[in-house]
Amino acid sequence: KSNLDGKTIANIYEAAFDAYDLAQIKAGNNIELIYGYLDNDFRALVYKINSEDELVVKKQESGSFVAEIQEIPYETRVVTKRGKIETSLYEAALNQEIDERAVIAVADAFQWTIDFAMDPRVGDTFDFIYEERYLDGKYVMPGRVLAAKYINDGTPYYVYYFSENEDNSGYFDENGNSVQKMFLKAPVAFKYISSGFTTGLRYVEAFNVSTGHRAIDYAAPQGTPIRSVGDGTISFAGWNGPYGYMVKVRHNGTYSTNYGHMSKIAVKTGNKVKQGDIIGYVGSTGFSTGPHLHYEMVKNGVKINPLNEVLPPGEALKEDSLVLFKEHISSLKEELDK
Repeated sequence: KSNLDGKTIANIYEAAFDAYDLAQIKAGNNIELIYGYLDNDFRALVYKINSEDELVVKKQESGSFVAEIQEIPYETRVVTKRGKIETSLYEAALNQEIDERAVIAVADAFQWTIDFAMDPRVGDTFDFIYEERYLDGKYVMPGRVLAAKYINDGTPYYVYYFSENEDNSGYFDENGNSVQKMFLKAPVAFKYISSGFTTGLRYVEAFNVSTGHRAIDYAAPQGTPIRSVGDGTISFAGWNGPYGYMVKVRHNGTYSTNYGHMSKIAVKTGNKVKQGDIIGYVGSTGFSTGPHLHYEMVKNGVKINPLNEVLPPGEALKEDSLVLFKEHISSLKEELDK
């Protein structure tokens, strides 16, 4: 539709092939074509591959074409946002005009520490420091979350982004411990949770039964992805009476987790799974009156409350890196604590 001639189109494709196969472009994405101001001659093609990189194919003065993948030249501005929880983190953040994508990124940084469907209380507060990315002076998207503080029921939690080396980059607490732990705090990602949950003893009117409910129910729409909270092996995947379609994950000799009422199972018995892998989808099969995930944690054969289970901190930074880390977070912590 750009009216480029067939030879130029072929030259662009061939020049780009080793860097990026343009047959992989995605419907809905934009291709930018750049032309000379005076002669209206084709000069370059630019295609954004993802949020970080773009393919640039240029026509040389000789008439040949060269291609390379470059980092997208964002202008980055660092901003701080604060707020107080009245209903949910999501609504409080949007009230502070925080980009939804930044809210999800912050929740992901806290995903081993806070269950944002179950833990938040009215009056909790948050402080975020993150990047905003601009192109040609226009806001495009949030960048990296640099630091965040969340006070949950009076207890402050901090996360800071830090790169010790290529093999150890991510989020750490104020003591330099990796916040990544054995288990995620929730089997449903923050971006799928709005509000609503039930715990403890409940009365199920439709079945005229009162049940002891040693589990957590996550209210979520039919088909919402369910993730394994930790690495492990699928010890059961199938129909299990009142649980409906159910998956059990054996993590080690101490812990296992159970996921019930699924609409669809995404794994098979014996499969190995990694933390965060999708194992099924929310449904209302078995002993259920509406779509939700029934989540159980079992320790040494006994069902426990996963919200109360205290897990050891993640791997700590090395001693020589810890000094640099403390220096790095000093100004960030001061900003968070204002």
